[in-house]
Amino acid sequence: MPFDAIVVGSGFGGAVAALRLAEAGMRVLVLERGRRWARDTLPRRPDDPWLWSHAHPERENGWLDLRRFPNMAVAQGAGVGGGSHIYANISTEAPRAAFASGWPAAITYDALKPFYDTVAEVMEVQPVPAGQWTRRMELMRDAAQAAGYSERFRQVDLAVQFDADWTYDKDYLSGEAATKWGTNKHGATQGTCVHLGTCDVGCRVSARNTLDLNYLYLAENRHGVEVRPLHLVDRIEPLGASWRVQFDRLENGQRVPGAEESALVVLAAGSLGSTELLLRNRDVHRTLPALSPILGQNWSSNGDFLTPALYENREVDASAGPTIASIIDFEDGSIGGHRFWIQDGGVPDLLLAWLARKAADPATSFPAKLLIERMQAFLSRREPLRGLMPWFAQGVDAGNGRLSLTGPGLFTPGGELHLAWDVSQSAPLIETIIAMHKTLAAKTGGVAVVPPTWTLFRELVTPHPLGGCNMGEDAATGVVDHGGAVFGYRNLFVLDGAIVPRALGVNPSRTIAALAERNARQIASGPG
Repeated sequence: MPFDAIVVGSGFGGAVAALRLAEAGMRVLVLERGRRWARDTLPRRPDDPWLWSHAHPERENGWLDLRRFPNMAVAQGAGVGGGSHIYANISTEAPRAAFASGWPAAITYDALKPFYDTVAEVMEVQPVPAGQWTRRMELMRDAAQAAGYSERFRQVDLAVQFDADWTYDKDYLSGEAATKWGTNKHGATQGTCVHLGTCDVGCRVSARNTLDLNYLYLAENRHGVEVRPLHLVDRIEPLGASWRVQFDRLENGQRVPGAEESALVVLAAGSLGSTELLLRNRDVHRTLPALSPILGQNWSSNGDFLTPALYENREVDASAGPTIASIIDFEDGSIGGHRFWIQDGGVPDLLLAWLARKAADPATSFPAKLLIERMQAFLSRREPLRGLMPWFAQGVDAGNGRLSLTGPGLFTPGGELHLAWDVSQSAPLIETIIAMHKTLAAKTGGVAVVPPTWTLFRELVTPHPLGGCNMGEDAATGVVDHGGAVFGYRNLFVLDGAIVPRALGVNPSRTIAALAERNARQIASGPG
């Protein structure tokens, strides 16, 4: 066999696993469905390759995978580096309370702490320098103080390269020209942050410490890991002492079938991707019939919510600076027993062109059109983003979603991924978040505009899906054990957000990477 390990996906689980397995001397292949993005190929115009299509990925394999289910839409990255290309750079530990229940006994905050630290070191995390606070950070600080929550406000660590000498007064108007180019400690070329405000759609100066600039960079350039973009995995089959992984290579608008074999397989295609792969191989291909009946259960949106607020007399500059940089922390459950935190959101100025395109698209759903039209009415003013504050939040939701496959259809013989989400059990958390958004906005002279997608249709959207292949003590309580090993199969692992068994209430990237750090090392050192 040419490979010892095949890793499916290259996000916060797959990138870490690829590096650590290769460091242990394994020959590693990474199969990534998305493209290899570079700063000069990032989508910028409305007609650029923004979206990934599940129906025709051979023709549409863009930046963002947005999947809509009843009452829930899920946003995921598609590219070498996975979700690190679309996330808001936040690298944070989950609070101790997040490990109080739902996890195997071996997984505790203290057990993960060394791996949290390792991830922070590799990702080179740091807060926004003191002289570079955005107006949104100042608004967060002022809102916390006005509402009596000063002690709950703080900055968060970001996986971003900063130049300590950069300032808004001196450098902001220079844009990209103000960046300082160099190599990071791993050897990859990066610029420093010049507050372009385009974190979620890609940084033109490569200031964001995306996985292709650290974990994957090391894996490829120092340890010979082979990364194949535009490879969509479909079938995973045990062959006694090895595994066969079948895929379609997306090339020139066509799907070209292929396969590789390895001694072990690591699934790291994300909460939806890894869960769907296992469901298809259990229920459609029937190559993995012994998978746990728990597969697909206990899915969580991690309590994500966004409430825009409009400010007539205060400059907010939603499109300047890192997308998120500070929080107001209510993870202690002191507000109605709900655990959540508030964040200072940002949106790129490219939003205006995108909104115009979506408003004119007949395929845009009615609830989404209502929200877009309301946003457009405000954004039609001169310099519209200066008065817009996107109040973000994450919280501990009910985690009661269930992923499954629909029956075969005319164009989907293998069925489609379906999410059953009982929104009523998480509604109290969302309403508590909305009430806090309204309070913080009002205390600072803003008017919160609750999205009609929620008020009328109870629809949510999350970029932080968790669960579906949950950790457990055995096959009756989980799909994988505390090390990510799939119950019932030797040398098959899941190392991504799919194994997180409950909502964290905070940005999950460092927790996912820390679990991968821990478990990949165990895989490399012990018998499978």
